[in-house]
Amino acid sequence: MKKVGFLYDDIFLKHEMPPGHPESSQRLVKIINSLKNSDDWNNLIHIKPRRADDEDILKVHTRDYFDSIRKFTGFFDSDTFISENSLEAARFAAGAVIEAIDRCKKGEVDRAFCAVRPPGHHAEADRAMGFCIFNNIAVGARYAQKIGYNKVFIIDFDVHHGNGTQHIFEKDDMVFYFSTHQYPHYPGTGGDSERGKEKGEGFTYNITMPYGSGDKDYFYAYRDILPGLIKNFRPDIILVSAGYDIHASDPLSGIKVTNEGLRSIVRGILLKRTTTYIPSLPYVFALEGGYNLEALSESVLRTIKELLED
Repeated sequence: MKKVGFLYDDIFLKHEMPPGHPESSQRLVKIINSLKNSDDWNNLIHIKPRRADDEDILKVHTRDYFDSIRKFTGFFDSDTFISENSLEAARFAAGAVIEAIDRCKKGEVDRAFCAVRPPGHHAEADRAMGFCIFNNIAVGARYAQKIGYNKVFIIDFDVHHGNGTQHIFEKDDMVFYFSTHQYPHYPGTGGDSERGKEKGEGFTYNITMPYGSGDKDYFYAYRDILPGLIKNFRPDIILVSAGYDIHASDPLSGIKVTNEGLRSIVRGILLKRTTTYIPSLPYVFALEGGYNLEALSESVLRTIKELLED
C-alpha cells in the first residue's frame, strides 16, 4: 500500500458562497463524510495544510492583484464570490499543495490528495475568475521547483480548461501542462492548437472533448497519449488538477464520464498497466470542480482507492 497524505482543514468551509452557488462548502462536507464511512479513511496519513506565505503566492500572482484581493469582498466577477474568510481559505488551499509537496520531498508520503476550496486553475496571474482566487497548482509547481523538483508535469482533467495554469506556464519549458476539457465551453480557451509560446512551445498539450464525450474518449487520452508525453518530458513530480465535473451527473458539464471511466482516468495518470516504463514519481492531486455532491464524493473515494494501491 502506498503512503498517501490527505490534506484538509475546516478553514475551507469558511469560504462562504451566496445561496444557490454551486461551489458550496457542502462539497467538502460530503467528501469528508464519505471518506470517514469508508475503509480507506484510516489508511490515509492525515495532514494539516500550511498557510501559503506572501512569497509563495507572489511567485505566481502579481503584487497589484494580491494587494487588491486582500481588501475585496463581493463578486470579483460574475462567478467568483469573495467573502470575509475567503482570502484565508485561499491561502490554506495553496498552502495545502505546498505542504503535500514538502511531505513528498521528505519521503513521508508517496502521493497526496488535497481536499481544498476555493479551487484554483482558472485564477490568472492578475485576477480571480471561475470560482478561483489563487492558482493552487501553479503556486505548488513553483514551490516544487524551489525545493528541487525542477521539472513539473501538470495534468488537468476538469471539464473546464485551466486557462490560468496554461497562461502562467505557457512560456516555460520546465513545466508541462496537459489538459482534457469540454470544448467549446467556459472559459473559451484550450484549443488543441495552443501549444505554448517562445521557449515553452511544445510544453502545453490540450485535448478538446466535444459535448457528449465519454469513457472511450478519455481512455484514449489517458492510456494512449499521456504516458508517452510523461516519458518524453521526464518530470520530477506530477501535480494534478482533479476536476470531477466531467462526471455524467454533473450539472455544469456536457461530458458523460462514468464512475468506471473516472477510475480509468486516475489509473492512466498513475501510469498503472502502461507498457511505458517510467520510474515511480510523487503525485499531488488538488480538488478543482465537481458539483453533484453524490458523484463528487464517490469520485474522490475512487481516486483515493487508486492512490493507495501499489
